Amino acid sequence: MTMSFAALTPKIICVTAVRIFLVISLLWYLVCLFISPGQGSVVCDISFPAGSGIRRLANELKAGGVIRSSWHFVLMTRLRGDAHRLKAGEYRFNNNMTPDVILRKIVAGDVDYRKFTLPEGYSMYQAAELLEQKGYFKRDAFLEKCRDKALLARLGLNEASAEGYLYPATYNLSRGGSEEQLLEQMVGQFNKAYAGIQEGEGARRFSRHEIVTLASIIEKEAVSSDEKPLISSVFHNRLRIGMPLQSDPTAVYGVRAFTGKVSKADIQRPSPYNTYLNKGLPLGPIGNPGMDAVKAAMTPEKTDYLYFVARQDGTHQFSRNLEEHNRAVAYYLR
Repeated sequence: MTMSFAALTPKIICVTAVRIFLVISLLWYLVCLFISPGQGSVVCDISFPAGSGIRRLANELKAGGVIRSSWHFVLMTRLRGDAHRLKAGEYRFNNNMTPDVILRKIVAGDVDYRKFTLPEGYSMYQAAELLEQKGYFKRDAFLEKCRDKALLARLGLNEASAEGYLYPATYNLSRGGSEEQLLEQMVGQFNKAYAGIQEGEGARRFSRHEIVTLASIIEKEAVSSDEKPLISSVFHNRLRIGMPLQSDPTAVYGVRAFTGKVSKADIQRPSPYNTYLNKGLPLGPIGNPGMDAVKAAMTPEKTDYLYFVARQDGTHQFSRNLEEHNRAVAYYLR
């Protein structure tokens, strides 16, 4: 009896050791799968290009400190049948995420975007400054792309720059995205929106570029959307009789952002955009208008107004002649 127990002991020890190893391995697998390795203090940006393998991804996640084991991550991915369902893109993870959550995000293509909002009326210079402030792109690099003739031609713009065609909206930028990709989005959105506008009187008188140019001035002048067709009527009426537009925002374009006031030096500054010194429309847009301004430029209100002056609340008083206008100026700007 003693000899039989002694003979079985190595087998029992071996089986027990195997069981213990399997239990420990299973527990470690579950830990690796369902328990995050930290509290979120470690952040890891991962670029997962199309065609990349799961092993490379797992190694980067491990090196970035957001998973405990690259081997277990690969195993989990293959057991789930997700190895060929991973979506390429730019991702951001932290060590408070479980491998399960990380894998689900990659399978879903839940890439990490940086949001950028271009307000209506902002010029390409202001857009460039915003992008640099956010740390997305360098100001000069973005402006260079706005004037890149080859890029503009590819985007269907036969103009000196993309000014006027950067659609005001909120955009999602991938962390590996370029200035060119953002411009493609913005001009593409503009083209879609413009195509949906019903053509009016302006479209019969002016080219698309002239409509956009006029719309950019209307956008800069108007505070209230309701007044845009009225402001448009003033400019249409002036253009019809050959009267200078004398729009304040045009006097400072390319020099500084328009803040509501201009100086005598501003309106006397030589510039192809300055409508105090040049009759007709300026050389091109002075900002990027929203579609309300484009619609107003295309379909102005029917009026005989030739002047307007800002009231204290930002709305405008419209006048038919210089005498009326001078009285309005004396009243509202006293």
